[in-house]
Order: sequence, then C-alpha cells, then structure tokens
Amino acid sequence: MTKTKETTVEPFQPFTGRRIAGLGLAVASGLLLGWPAAGLAQAEPRCTFLNPIGGNGMSPIVAKSVGRGKLFGKSNWNTDFIVDKPFTSFKFFFTANSSDAGAKYPVEAFMKFSDGSSLQVVNETMNPPIGTGRMFGPFPAIEGKQASQMNFKVGASKDPGALGFSYRISVQGCL
Repeated sequence: MTKTKETTVEPFQPFTGRRIAGLGLAVASGLLLGWPAAGLAQAEPRCTFLNPIGGNGMSPIVAKSVGRGKLFGKSNWNTDFIVDKPFTSFKFFFTANSSDAGAKYPVEAFMKFSDGSSLQVVNETMNPPIGTGRMFGPFPAIEGKQASQMNFKVGASKDPGALGFSYRISVQGCL
C-alpha cells in the first residue's frame, strides 16, 4: 500500500477592494522609483561603439592628425567602421584635440550599404574649439538597405592652416 500526500488548493478569488488598491500602489511605487513596468514606458535605445576597420581592436575611438604629407596630393582622412548587425540608428561623434583659430575643417559622414551604394548624412565645415565634441545624429537605418559600414571623413586639404590638426572620431550603432 502506498501513501500519497494530499494537498488542498483554495479556489480562485479575484482581486477585490484592498487587493486592487495595493496593486495600484505597488505599480505606482515602481514608476516613482524608476522600476520598469511592462508596457508603461519606452526603453532608451541601446547603443554600442562600432569597431574601426583596420583598428588595433583596443579601442573603438580613432585618433588622427593631419600631417604635412597629407596637405597636397591624395589625402585620405576616411575612416570606416564595420556594421556587424542590423541596427535601427547610428550616431557619429567628433572631438577636436587641437585646432587653429582660423582654419576650417570639412566633416563628412556616410552610411555605406552592402549593395555598394552610400548616403551622405553629414556635410559641414567646422571651426571647433579644442576639446569640443559634437554628436551627429541619430540617423535612422534605411529601410530595405543593409548597412555594411559607417564612414567618417575629416579633412582640410584645401586649408594650409589645418596643418597639425588632430581629432578623435567614433560611431555608435543603436538597437
């Protein structure tokens, strides 16, 4: 003969009176304390830095300097950042490490796509004070296009006052 343990289950009782008031207080407390409540608030986008192509893998922030050899002839201040997953938007960051009070610096940014096309999202000439940063975007992903790279181009080949200019750039992809 085997013995079984018997348990009793109370019948379902709907929330009434004080129980509903207590639930409302708990939800309101969560909102006041910043606790997430399902369906009540939009989450901030989660952004991660994209890695530069050809970087050392140590940092997603690229530091560059405009040297004498790049003022004439073919200049290459292009830096590409790899897009390794489908993001919903992108942000470009620029900070001047040094500057010449009279020099102007063209700043351009492009979204590059897997089909070989691109879209320019930034085209500005700046005269940034030293240490000043700027965020461009967020720029939404283009529906029907697969982003493969984000490109940052900072150059001053037409402005000899740009000699010695240095800067930092980075790009974030956001979900």
